[in-house]
Amino acid sequence: MNGEHKIGQRHRDRLALIYLRQSTAAQVREHTESTMRQYALADAAVCLGWDRSQVLVLDGDLGLSGRSMALRSDFKEVVSKVCGGEAGLVFVLEASRLSRNSADFQRLLEFCQVTDTLIADADGVYDLRDFNDQLLLGFKGTMSAVELHVLAQRMQEAKMAAARRGEL
Repeated sequence: MNGEHKIGQRHRDRLALIYLRQSTAAQVREHTESTMRQYALADAAVCLGWDRSQVLVLDGDLGLSGRSMALRSDFKEVVSKVCGGEAGLVFVLEASRLSRNSADFQRLLEFCQVTDTLIADADGVYDLRDFNDQLLLGFKGTMSAVELHVLAQRMQEAKMAAARRGEL
């Protein structure tokens, strides 16, 4: 994995948090491969040196949108464990799974920086104390928010076009 050298024993002495999320219940039902890939991150954390007892899988947010942390109790638990210094690594399939809300995403990145908590996704391991890693994850978070905006705009335009045709 890209960036594996960033993982130190100080990280392995704390929890590896495996955060799972898909936006809707339909996605959870229909995209089972994504769910299985997310659960497999626990094995990846073990391969990166974490003891299985130090790997915590948080899957309570499956089927919940990442637009807000209001209903996402497991995202709140990630933030709590990072802020409390209990987490050495937050592992997600894609960084955008953490949050589709830029403020929530950026806040988590800041907490990770302060507590020396790493973030890992399929692309690699990120140390938020490193400016380049901050920049890359910040960009990923911004792109996630842009993606949501574009999707919402497309849906709205499609509804308006259908309404103009009298189909609504």
